[in-house]
Amino acid sequence: MPWIAILIGLVAGIAVWSILDQIQSRQVDKIFAQELRIQLDLRARESLIRFDRHLSSYSAMTRLLANHRRLSEYLEPLFWSENETLAPVVYKEFRPHWLPDVFEPAVLSPPSHVLLTDSRGRVREVFQAGEDPLPEEIATRVNSQFLDRRAVLSVIERVGDRLYLMNSDAVEDAGGYAMGYLIVLVPVDEAFLAASQRGLDVGRAAVALVDSDDQRIVASVDADALIPGSLLSDWDDAYVITSQSLAEYEGADSNPLFATFVPHTVVERMSRHVRIFERRQRVIAATVFISVFTAVIYLVSSRLNKVLKRMTRFSQRALGIAEPGFHRAGNQLLLLEDWIQHFTQLVLTAREEMSRQHQAAMRESEALKAAMMEASLDAIVTLDHAGQVIEFNPAAERVFGQVRQEAIGASFAERFLPDVARPAFKRLLDRSRHLHRKPQGRGELIALRTDGAELPVEISIAPIELDDERFYTLYIHDISSRKLAEQEIKSLARFASESPNPIMRVTAEGLIVYANNASRPLLLAWETDPGVRLPEEWCDAVALALGTGQPLERELDLSGQVYSLLLAPIRDLGYVNIYARDITAVRRAEQESRQHQAELVHVCRLSTMGEVATGMAHELNQPLSAIVNYANGCSRRLQGGAGQTAELVGAMSQITAQAQRASEIIKRLRALVGKQPPVRARTDLNHLVREVMSFLEFETNRLGIQMQLDLASAAIPVQVDLVQVEQVLLNLVGNALDALEEQPEDRRRLRIRTGTRDGDAWVVVEDTGPGIARERLAGLFDPFVTTKKSGMGMGLAISQTIVENHEGRIWAESELGRGSAFHMTLPLSSPIRETEGGQTERLET
Repeated sequence: MPWIAILIGLVAGIAVWSILDQIQSRQVDKIFAQELRIQLDLRARESLIRFDRHLSSYSAMTRLLANHRRLSEYLEPLFWSENETLAPVVYKEFRPHWLPDVFEPAVLSPPSHVLLTDSRGRVREVFQAGEDPLPEEIATRVNSQFLDRRAVLSVIERVGDRLYLMNSDAVEDAGGYAMGYLIVLVPVDEAFLAASQRGLDVGRAAVALVDSDDQRIVASVDADALIPGSLLSDWDDAYVITSQSLAEYEGADSNPLFATFVPHTVVERMSRHVRIFERRQRVIAATVFISVFTAVIYLVSSRLNKVLKRMTRFSQRALGIAEPGFHRAGNQLLLLEDWIQHFTQLVLTAREEMSRQHQAAMRESEALKAAMMEASLDAIVTLDHAGQVIEFNPAAERVFGQVRQEAIGASFAERFLPDVARPAFKRLLDRSRHLHRKPQGRGELIALRTDGAELPVEISIAPIELDDERFYTLYIHDISSRKLAEQEIKSLARFASESPNPIMRVTAEGLIVYANNASRPLLLAWETDPGVRLPEEWCDAVALALGTGQPLERELDLSGQVYSLLLAPIRDLGYVNIYARDITAVRRAEQESRQHQAELVHVCRLSTMGEVATGMAHELNQPLSAIVNYANGCSRRLQGGAGQTAELVGAMSQITAQAQRASEIIKRLRALVGKQPPVRARTDLNHLVREVMSFLEFETNRLGIQMQLDLASAAIPVQVDLVQVEQVLLNLVGNALDALEEQPEDRRRLRIRTGTRDGDAWVVVEDTGPGIARERLAGLFDPFVTTKKSGMGMGLAISQTIVENHEGRIWAESELGRGSAFHMTLPLSSPIRETEGGQTERLET
């Protein structure tokens, strides 16, 4: 029977332990899996927070550079014409004056390029920090999707074969005039990601940016370990991967994902240690349990056997049954009681041993958790369901100035939040309770240090469900530095009140809501004050600017002092900013320049007159000869008495017509040579071309030039100074005649074409002369540049000034051996318009 008891004890002990072992193993694995997932999510979230903060630092730095005093002073004297096609200025060997050295290598990776563009995104100046040139896609123009006048725009975008962080912000000159944009390009590479994850052990966790379309790695913190260009699925066997979208940069075409890689070796090492420890403890506990269970069964059966023997002896004495053999030493019931007590003591000892082992495992888990919390750069505070602190990491001690022992057990809201911030914190807690699929409340609050100082923080709340009890983990980031940077930017925005130029803000109804001290002359002239409406005509201008959404420019003359007023509409807020500049000196200089130009044009006309004098003499000789012939014929008929009245009247009419023709020729000569102020009138461009060709008719006949006038069939209305535009056409045709004089007579061809395109009138003068070398075309319109031996080199320069004053363009195209073509464009004007006096001004011909 003892051996049967031992065998039954072993089987029963093993069976009971197998059931307990399965339950315990599942529970331990569940707790470990939950803890492991929490730690992995925590690590991924911390990596993403570091990356977002790193990007925010670049955005703040871009805003600081765009609003820096050096840049605004540098832009003040600049003027970028929309018609210029100049190559961008590139700084390679040195930093430009307008770019301060604010990038600290120990904190931020320096940008590879810093660009200055005009308002249309055309690149004007480039600072190149290294040897890599600016990518061709943005070498001359930046796409408007990367530009935003209202705020700093930060996107991660692939440009060429590289990934860049592009930060852009609008820039203004010292007068507040919007000049364009400042763009900072930072390569997103291994160094960039390493800088964003300072303090992160790459061996324990790595980060990378992944293309969301094809799931390929585009940049990693360790290019040797995580190879760019490889698929994300290639690393499933080596890493536990957590991918997170960058919601703030979904406007970019590449739309990368932020991935955190935790090596399987780290996870497996942690899992292996836990499982080895757990298995060892289970073996020990199983051995003890089965041994004790077997011994108890054996002892119980032995005691029962002795009791049965005693009962057997009693029965044998009473009934005469045979007595089995057994030892009779001691009281068998007392011995049974002693064995039961011993068994109980063994069970208690085993339970205490298991309790010690469980506590050791818990301490090891707590040590791992404490190590992760101590390594965090942000404050991490854990609260129970009542809002009391149950965990407080070292970063929280630094932020709040409170040691952990004193913080544990305290109410977080009462100890670390002022009264004004507690309702907002309660709302964040409520939000995290009810958002089931996204259980996270996030917001900015004012925290309270133990010394009474208040500091702005950003709090993210993550609820944790554990054993039917809810806990809250607070991730707290001190944003004092960010707030200081924002305050500095706001202080820069106050420059308007300190500006020496007038700046005002007006509502859609024309009510002045702000005017700086420099605006006093304008307010006095308008007889108004802040809080009062503008004069009616300016209210209409404000309404027009808001209606079109485009800046509107007006000039105001105050007793000889001229101001240029720029009305910049802010449609989404319903007001208009008025920026004024005193341009009295500019207008005076322009007036003097126009006077000098008129004198130069007059001199040029006199020079041209000398060139066409022979042709004009021939043209005058024709009507004069006709008058003499008709007069002689009339005299002979009258003397001979053979003249009929009708014939004589016809001859006299011809004399009158030829005299009027001679008079018109002299009037045109006087208009061409006479010095008169510029007066613009509406005329037909075709008529001007024909009139100029009439001046040069003799010269073209003398040279035997084949003329071709390819003029538009309909009139081309332009509003120009007739004499000045005729001077330009005379210069262009005269230059063509000089070029054709060098060619054989059978190759002398001159063609003049006119037409309209995109709201402009155009005229082209083409010749078949020897042509102009390509290297001389660029400086052809510079003063004192000429290809003639006797020329002054001022004709084309003056012509360019005249055309630009008429808001047009003039340029030349040429090919050696095949001739040249000079193009001129002028703005079209409607043939009939209402003048200020209410009358109609018609097209002059």
